[in-house]
Amino acid sequence: MNQLPFDEKLNIGYLSRLFDDTSNCYKFFWFQAILRKLEPDKTAFTYEELINEMIADAWYMVTEYHLRLGPYGVKDNLEEAVKYLAETTPFLPSEKRSTIIAHLESNDDRELAVYKKELIKNVPYRIQSPFLDEIKVGKREWYRPEELAQLINRQKHLLYYYEEYQQLSTRICINDSWVPYLLKNKEILLGWMRLNLIYYLQRRNPSVPGIADKLSAPQARDIERVRKYWKLIIDLRPDIRDIYGHIELADEKISVDHFVPWQYVAHDELWNLHPTTKSINSSKNNGLPDWNTYFEPLSRLEYLSYKLSKDNSKVAEAFANIAKYHLNNDEVIKRLYCDGLTEPIFKERLCNVIQPVYNAARNNGFKLWKYEQG
Repeated sequence: MNQLPFDEKLNIGYLSRLFDDTSNCYKFFWFQAILRKLEPDKTAFTYEELINEMIADAWYMVTEYHLRLGPYGVKDNLEEAVKYLAETTPFLPSEKRSTIIAHLESNDDRELAVYKKELIKNVPYRIQSPFLDEIKVGKREWYRPEELAQLINRQKHLLYYYEEYQQLSTRICINDSWVPYLLKNKEILLGWMRLNLIYYLQRRNPSVPGIADKLSAPQARDIERVRKYWKLIIDLRPDIRDIYGHIELADEKISVDHFVPWQYVAHDELWNLHPTTKSINSSKNNGLPDWNTYFEPLSRLEYLSYKLSKDNSKVAEAFANIAKYHLNNDEVIKRLYCDGLTEPIFKERLCNVIQPVYNAARNNGFKLWKYEQG
């Protein structure tokens, strides 16, 4: 996907270098905002319009997934703008983009305006660096936005041009030569941008799994197979209790919980799934269960499932069916689901699988959680 569609009238090489030497996330979100808003009859946008789109696009990955958007040790202003918005509004991570954008458009919060103004200092200009082959921008000029916009406007064949500088009200106008290409290839360009964003985020969040699944709110996931699997086990062993509230599950409509939150692992692997009640699962949300309190009962429950999958033909058949969907690591399958494991060995191996993921989630800002009755 690094090969962009050819156009005989345009220098696609300029566009293909858009994300070269990217040290921060702004270029990805700025370009995505332009593509999102571009329509045949809408080819000019204010800085503030695009910044609002950027904040809305970063909302879920910051508030729900705790992703770092900037380099370590550097205060990333897009990330900080999202965090400030989360602290000063009642919005949940799952809030609709349209609601967030509407709030940003109507809000007169001065602190939020400061974040927005910080974000327009560089990205509207730096992103066009690959196009600048006829003019030279000195070090000082990069920090004088009004003069910089006038200087860059002298360059031919830019992606867009700048109207009179008015801080957040400054408008960019997409070059008429580029509009048909951007519109025709919008989905391809968005995919190309997202691929580059994934590579960038993987470098900035090396211990976080499933980056590709964390660019936006997840689609509905199907873990009904796992729920039915555990229901079968509970029917065979009606004494089974939930690991958090010690509630008997035989008469409950069970819910499937990710021990390490899905918001971190971004997968539905069987070793991280177990039954609980709907109310407890809702209470837990994306909390990280206290290890010292809950790993022991989790291990006992998972071992019970393991033993039944070896000793009971119905459970063995059900296990074989869901393994195709919910066990995707061959090394884990060999170590954790091989024949003849005693409970202490199973517990040790389960710990070796889960604990590194658990610790990484904790280091990435997921808060510890304990169940409180009622």
